Amino acid sequence: MYDRDQLFIDGKWTVPDADSVISVISPHSEAVIGRAACAGPADVNRAVAAARAAFDAGLWPRMQPAERIDALTRLAGIYKERRADMAALISAEIGAPITFAKMAQVRLPLTMISAFCGLAANYEWQQDRPGLYGKDIRVAKRPVGVVAAVVPWNMPQFLTVTKVVPALLAGCSVVLKPAPESVLDAQLLAELVAAADLPPGVLNVVPGGRDVGELLVSHPGIDKVSFTGSTAAGRQVALACAAGPKQVSLELGGKSAAIVLDDADPAAVAAGIQMASLANSGQVCNALSRILVPETRKDEFVDALAAGMESMTVGDPADPNTAIGPLVAQRQQERVRGYIESGKSEGARLVTGGTDMPDGLETGWYVRPTLFSDASNDMRIAREEIFGPVLTVISYRDEDEAIRIANDSEYGLAGSVFTADVDRGYGVAARVRSGTFGVNEGYIMDPAAPFGGVKNSGYGRELGTEGIDSYTVSQSISAAAAQ
Repeated sequence: MYDRDQLFIDGKWTVPDADSVISVISPHSEAVIGRAACAGPADVNRAVAAARAAFDAGLWPRMQPAERIDALTRLAGIYKERRADMAALISAEIGAPITFAKMAQVRLPLTMISAFCGLAANYEWQQDRPGLYGKDIRVAKRPVGVVAAVVPWNMPQFLTVTKVVPALLAGCSVVLKPAPESVLDAQLLAELVAAADLPPGVLNVVPGGRDVGELLVSHPGIDKVSFTGSTAAGRQVALACAAGPKQVSLELGGKSAAIVLDDADPAAVAAGIQMASLANSGQVCNALSRILVPETRKDEFVDALAAGMESMTVGDPADPNTAIGPLVAQRQQERVRGYIESGKSEGARLVTGGTDMPDGLETGWYVRPTLFSDASNDMRIAREEIFGPVLTVISYRDEDEAIRIANDSEYGLAGSVFTADVDRGYGVAARVRSGTFGVNEGYIMDPAAPFGGVKNSGYGRELGTEGIDSYTVSQSISAAAAQ
């Protein structure tokens, strides 16, 4: 049992003003495994005030970039020492298989901290450029101010690090709002920040539900909101920021397509789809959930996909052999099962999976890896983000039709193409409207490259130098000679 009845505000653990408690329930055992304090309105105000003071009057934004890099490098070292604890905690609270938790939920965020420190060391914090009137103009990158970072539960540490770390490196202060389902790892991160001895107020954590998020993003003391979540919630965040007005970046939903060309190998496609579509039980925003295959080879690809999905071990996330764990909550299990029933009722063919509990499991919010074939792109399972281990195969006649189907979506977060000809793959990528794309793989989230979407998948970019840009404003300076 992990219990934390205090909030991390202004560099210390404090008694919350509210008496509400968040109970974290294991998606596998359905038992309470931890409790954490829930922030109330007064706590949100205190956190924003602390961040405001740290930015307006504190040392952090006035340090040299190298000093902030040293502080975040120190945090990376402490994070590395506690990575096993972090992985176990995330696996327990959201049901991520422990092998995936160690690799993607912890090792990847740790890599991102170090990568951002490297990017910041080479970042062009100021630039002198010739002006039109014969004088040099200095353009300096200044921190945007106090940042509200709102993260969901599915990849909690990765999404936290990709917001908090570049914001801190830029000289901002941050108020972090984790999701109730993944509050325990956020509290552990606060412990690591305290151990790294970062200045008071540069990071504050206010756990809570939608009401806490609404208070935070609409707070007049916030200068910039960085939000990851559903498209519906993102629209509300954008409206709240427009009323400010305040800067906002949104990383929202997806319904990404994998275009399988006629020269692709079925076994290689099946292996690539397993990682790109079913990792974290399909609860990934850039998962490839629409699989577009050539009509002339449809059966080969469907059979290979089904065989691969049926070979995946479903069960206890603490077991290193588990490939598919439970969904995060009962409501999510019910939602995904509803989509499976919808696919059947609309006429898609259920190849494998379904709504029955996996063999040998009596408790937990599980959904078997499910594959539909003979589907069309106008079905709900092809148009709406399911956020579970459900894949939909759609056949096409030629490459032009495949690209038309891929682009026929309100989303544009990711995509991929599988082909024996990489140059042909690059050609396909140029025709698909998405923020990221993979050739013979799902997009790999390289820390050197920007990540984000188009259309209803949001706007703004994380990772790369663009991820630091997101937390800066440009100040242009001209100077006349002294008289």
